[in-house]
Formats: sequence, structure tokens, C-alpha cells
Amino acid sequence: MSDITKILLVDDHAVVRWGIKSVIERNPKYIVCAEAETLEDAYEKVKDLMPDIVILDLKLPDGDGVTGCRKMKAILPNVKVMILTAYGDDQIIVESIRAGADGFLLKNIDSNKIISAIHDVSLGKSIYDSAVINKVISAVRQNNEFDNVLSNQEKKILDLICEGKTNKEISERLFIAEKTVRNNVTKIMKKINVNNRTEAAIYWSRQKSLF
Repeated sequence: MSDITKILLVDDHAVVRWGIKSVIERNPKYIVCAEAETLEDAYEKVKDLMPDIVILDLKLPDGDGVTGCRKMKAILPNVKVMILTAYGDDQIIVESIRAGADGFLLKNIDSNKIISAIHDVSLGKSIYDSAVINKVISAVRQNNEFDNVLSNQEKKILDLICEGKTNKEISERLFIAEKTVRNNVTKIMKKINVNNRTEAAIYWSRQKSLF
């Protein structure tokens, strides 16, 4: 990322966009490079402007944030997507994370926390409201109790996934082949019944906080 983080705001309410933009641009490290009211407009702006972060409303006139997040990630794999919504429905939250969302924040969040969340997401961290985390943990636990089924190496890999490390970085840290890391990550996800690294990181971070 460059010194200035480019942010695309996607929301069909002009007042909401104005409020978020005014908060973001108090910090000189961030700039709102564009705004969009629909997903189709947002897709074009992701292609043309290649923003670092997209702050995406969950409900838009031509679709939903889950679909939008998935397509934006396909257009620009390195883009970070933060879903901002007034809704806290459990299933939508889980679907958003499985679509690759890097953050899921409720619209009643304090303005200072928006900046903090943007900062953390720009560093590769996954940011979720505490209420959101609890719902995801609950959803994962419905079918899984796996505290004692992970090997020590798998736990180390999960620790590094929580730090945002890539498979290559994990292989270098643990002195194992990158293919071995990939295989282990696949096994871990199967054991804990998650679809991606973000879900795995959320669960493992929560598990460690309970130890």
C-alpha cells in the first residue's frame, strides 16, 4: 500500500456517505477516492481506481454486500472490504465473512473506532464488532467442538494465520515446506468446519482468549 490509503465508499444514502467521509478525511493518511450508490457503479470504480479499502453497505438497490464483497475480491484480490450495516443477522454475518469480508462493523460504531478499524484492516488484520465475533463463534460451534483435536503444529499455524501471515511466511517461520503448510491449512479448516482463513482466525483468537 502507498502512504495514502485510498477508500471507496459504497452506500445508497448520501448522508451516510458524507458522515463517513468527514470522519475518514480528518486523518491525512486516508482519502476517499470515490463514492458509489450501487454495486454496478462500485465494480467499475474498483476496476478503474483500485482502492485499498472498500467500505460497503450491506443492502444496496441492485444487490447485497455479500455478493458485492465476493465480486470485488474477484476483480481486485488484494482489496480489503469492510461491511458497514445496521443489521446484525447471524446468517448474514457468517455469509459475509465466508465471502471474504475483512471487517464487519455495525453502523452505531463510534467514529473514532471507524478510523481504528480502517488502520487495522490496512495492516492485514480482520476487524469485527464484538457482537459479531460472538455470533460467528456460536455459528461455528453449532457443529464443532475441537479444542483437543488440533496438533501442536496446527495450533502454531493458526497463531500465524491470526497474525495475517501467508503460507510462504508460515513455511519460513516454522521451517516446513509451503506445500505442507497448504495441506495443514486445509486439514485445519476441515476440522473446525470453516471456509476461509478469516473464520479460522476469528475462532482461534476467541479460543485463546478463553485459555
